Amino acid sequence: MTPELDALWKLGLALVLSSVIGLERELRQKSAGLRTHTLVGIGAALFMLVGQLGFSAVLDDPKVTLDPSRVVSQIVTGIGFIGAGIIFVRRDAVRGLTTAAGVWTTAAIGAAAGGGLALLATATTAAYLLVAFVYLKVERVLPRSRWAPLIVEVTYPDGRGLLREIISACIAAGFGVVDVSFSREHQDPAVAPTVRALLELQGGTGVAGLVSGIGEVDGVQGVTTISPHATE
Repeated sequence: MTPELDALWKLGLALVLSSVIGLERELRQKSAGLRTHTLVGIGAALFMLVGQLGFSAVLDDPKVTLDPSRVVSQIVTGIGFIGAGIIFVRRDAVRGLTTAAGVWTTAAIGAAAGGGLALLATATTAAYLLVAFVYLKVERVLPRSRWAPLIVEVTYPDGRGLLREIISACIAAGFGVVDVSFSREHQDPAVAPTVRALLELQGGTGVAGLVSGIGEVDGVQGVTTISPHATE
C-alpha cells in the first residue's frame, strides 16, 4: 500500500470526528456549523499529511531534514483568523467564543488525525462533547453572582411611554439600571416603529423573575437576557 492510500484513513477519521463537532454546533444553530467544522478538520488533517508525505523527494537529500511541528504551528496561526471572524462584540456582550474555541479544537483534532494519532483525536472529540453538553448543564445550575452585570434586550412599540414601567419592573426584581440604549426599527409607515432597548443591570439574582416581570408590562413584545461575557 502506498503512503497516500494509507493516509486516506487518517483523512477519513478527521472527516468523521470534525463532522461530529460540527453537527453539535449545527443543532445549536451557531454561526460556524457542520460544514465549517468539517472543512476545518479535514483541512488541518491534509496540512499535516502534506507536511509528512509531500516532501519525500526532497528528503532523499541527506542535507535536508523535515520538521512536521512547523506545519502544526502554521495551522494554529491560520485558524486564529477564522476564530477572530466568528467572535463579535455588541456593547459589552461577547458572542462566539465557544464556537471559535470549537473551531480551534477541531483543527487540532484534524491535525492529530492527519498525524495518525487516532486515539488522541477520538478522545479529544469525546472530551469536546462532554464540555458541550455536560458542562453547559453545570453552568446553568451554578448560582449567578449578585455583582455580575446583565444585559436585557426589550422590544416594544414606540410612543407608549413603556420605558418607565420596564425600569420599575427591573427595580422591583431587585436589579439596578446602570445604562440604557435604544434603536428604532421602522417596518410599516402606518404602524408605530418598534423600539429595541438594551438595559444594563446589576445587583439582582432572580433572572427568571426579572424576565417575567418585564414581560407582564402591557405592550412589551419581547424580552431577552444577554450575559456580557457570553461565550456561545
